[in-house]
Amino acid sequence: MSVRTNRYLRNILKHEAVDTSSTSPLIRVQKKVKPIIRRWAGNFLANIYPSGSFAKGTANKSGTDIDIFVSLSSNTQENLRHIYNSLYSELKRNGYLPRKQNVSLGIKVNGYKVDIIPAKRQSAYGNNHSLYRRKANTWTKTNIQTHITKVSNSSRIDEIRLIKLWRDHFNIDFPSFYIELVAIKVLRGSPHNNLGNNVLKVFRYLTNKFLSDRYVDPANTNNIISDDLTASDKRTVAREAQHALLAETWSDIIK
Repeated sequence: MSVRTNRYLRNILKHEAVDTSSTSPLIRVQKKVKPIIRRWAGNFLANIYPSGSFAKGTANKSGTDIDIFVSLSSNTQENLRHIYNSLYSELKRNGYLPRKQNVSLGIKVNGYKVDIIPAKRQSAYGNNHSLYRRKANTWTKTNIQTHITKVSNSSRIDEIRLIKLWRDHFNIDFPSFYIELVAIKVLRGSPHNNLGNNVLKVFRYLTNKFLSDRYVDPANTNNIISDDLTASDKRTVAREAQHALLAETWSDIIK
């Protein structure tokens, strides 16, 4: 893979870099919604912090959003479904137009997409949480800190960001955490100085083995991440990856 290819991909990553400093617009977004969450949670609020791509370092400017994880005390009496729905009502009362997603509530703040994930700690200690899964009307265990640590320490941040840019450009249904786990697995042992070859390696994997491989949440072996996509969804990912491999130039794949 040529030096020119790597320069092209590095320039895209630089252009798509997200400000994660204390003065970041996304941090200001979090500060704006914090008072609403504090009033809603009252004495049962344990913590509020960024999660998702922003916290892991895998966010891109063109797809900029922020996930806000709301940790409630294990002493919270209400069940998870009630917690989820009552936060929805609170956001609505404060002038937002929340969208009910699977485990989060989506709102727009200052033009940014914000996903708020309410969860209840499973005990007074540790970071294991229970959260509501609306689509299945059930709950699941998760540990956001485990997710953040696994991805941010993977040394595959650049490749993950490029795969996300490809996904967003072609509007492919492929959850971010699923992408992160795939890239970490596929690129284990690969050199770090050749972005182009590494991204192509992921595309080759997506065209075949991806369809049958199973991915498990590192924070909960009962949560099968690969079940987040249907067989049809996975075939779409594989087909788009095949198109990427046949593309004549990188600008046809990632912009």
